[in-house]
Amino acid sequence: MSTATLLHFRERDPLRPDTEDSVGAGFAFAAGAHVLLITALAFGVNWQSSDPVAASAELWSAVPQVAAPRAVEPPPAPPPPPAPKPAPEPKVETPPPPPAPDPQIAIEKEKAKKKELKAQQDKEAEEKKAEEKKAQDAKRLADKAEADRKKKELERQTAQTEDQRKKQLERILGQAGATGAATSTGTAAHDAAPTASYRGKIVSAIRPNILLITTIDGNPQVEVEVRTGPDGTILSKRVTKPSASKEWDETVLRAIDRTNRLPPDENGRVPSPMTLVFRPLDF
Repeated sequence: MSTATLLHFRERDPLRPDTEDSVGAGFAFAAGAHVLLITALAFGVNWQSSDPVAASAELWSAVPQVAAPRAVEPPPAPPPPPAPKPAPEPKVETPPPPPAPDPQIAIEKEKAKKKELKAQQDKEAEEKKAEEKKAQDAKRLADKAEADRKKKELERQTAQTEDQRKKQLERILGQAGATGAATSTGTAAHDAAPTASYRGKIVSAIRPNILLITTIDGNPQVEVEVRTGPDGTILSKRVTKPSASKEWDETVLRAIDRTNRLPPDENGRVPSPMTLVFRPLDF
């Protein structure tokens, strides 16, 4: 083994002391071993006289047994970092079930709801009733106002017609040389009942002027005496036999006033005075 090898072992053995005496002794020991080996080989060659037999040998030099260097243990690897612990899953807390409702509370709520609904319905019914009454009152007032207006208009027309008739009667009496008031009756005056055909002509003349303000119940009959001039102009009228309906009697008198003149009969005359009978169903 060479010095370099020894040095190598020495250098690699960290446990041996690094001194120059040990290196020199080793070198001397190795050199002596080589010399002894060469001498033994030379002596062996010369002693043998036979043909040499080829042989081979591996020479080894005696070297001091050097302890193998202690293996240097590598420093222990650092322990791996602990694996991170997984984050704990959030614990979901299930809410406790709601307490069962008290049946009595539910019953009370239902009663209160029904009571409130009934109160609302009663209120709406009262409001509707009040609106209907208000509408009925307004209609009644409007009808009354319209009836009053028609009545006043009829009274005005009646007064105007009556005034015209009186003036015309005075004019006719004045032309005939008559004396007395326009409403007086002479001794020659007599009632005349018109024939059926002539009565039909009188009804046709008066019918358009029959204006009923209210409805007449039944078929009441009123008799009216009518006086006319020679040309049929109505001079006066009076109820000789009233009916059971005063409203119908007044309606007939107003219709006669509006007619103002009666048509002549088949002979071209207008009988005067005449008693005329009026019934609602005839008109």
